[in-house]
Amino acid sequence: MTARIIDGKTIAAELRGRVADAAHRLARDRTLVPGLAVVLVGNNPASEVYVGSKTKATVGSGMRSFDHRLPANVSEADLLTLVGRLNRDPVVHGILVQLPLPAHIDSQKVLAAIDPAKDVDGFHPVNLGRLAAGLPALAPCTPLGCVILAKTVRPSLEGLEAVIIGRSNIVGKPLALLLLGENATVTVAHSRTEDLPEVCRRADLVFAAVGRPEFVRKGWIKPGATVIDVGITRVPGAGGKSKLLGDVAFAEASEVAGAITPVPGGVGPMTISCLLANTVRAACMQAGLPTPDFSRLSPDESMRD
Repeated sequence: MTARIIDGKTIAAELRGRVADAAHRLARDRTLVPGLAVVLVGNNPASEVYVGSKTKATVGSGMRSFDHRLPANVSEADLLTLVGRLNRDPVVHGILVQLPLPAHIDSQKVLAAIDPAKDVDGFHPVNLGRLAAGLPALAPCTPLGCVILAKTVRPSLEGLEAVIIGRSNIVGKPLALLLLGENATVTVAHSRTEDLPEVCRRADLVFAAVGRPEFVRKGWIKPGATVIDVGITRVPGAGGKSKLLGDVAFAEASEVAGAITPVPGGVGPMTISCLLANTVRAACMQAGLPTPDFSRLSPDESMRD
């Protein structure tokens, strides 16, 4: 068996297209233009690149982008004041504070200060609590992207056995809640799980989010399973160049899996697209309008041999 490759770039582009269509209809029919405010503290090069990509994608999807650049020595009080002002601004429907923040700022305090209705990153305790209760909520972008990728292979996840390797608050735990919402049977595994390979071998869906390159091996994969690789680690490569590896030993796992995401080009491209989707959903919820469902894309159209 040779796994089919789940092309995250194509799926993310399709999702962005659907988001842009929804934003266009809101502007045309409701004179409502979704707005996303991104706050960047300091000049971390990776964060600057990421914020630039978000800004470009936001504008390209027909939405307003509000960028706020603050110096690395900004006080926590001043940052909280800005968040409060954005909470009250009616043209701002989504707020994202780029992490990591400088050590003198309490990240959890800042994230908790964001209005849950504008928390397009999905990290506010209220949104996570609503997700756990099965209520409508803004879900974290990476877990949401993982579910969308899985559903391009299996449109219904109901009754499937899913194993998540990793229990972080950013990926593992919210992903488990989303999968439960899809009526999958979910196991959250981690470093202390006994006989982890055997646990993985029973899964129809494997989500690897442990942050250890090529941790998941061929023998861990049930034949025909769908494998979603969340991990991405830069390691030394040939000729002094670096390369990116996922948490799954891609080449060998591809011999057994039915479908698998590559690294790069799998989960990564989905994050910004899901952020844009959350911004449109937040704008609709704040206006009391029906919220579009962006989670169901066409199966097989975004897969290649």
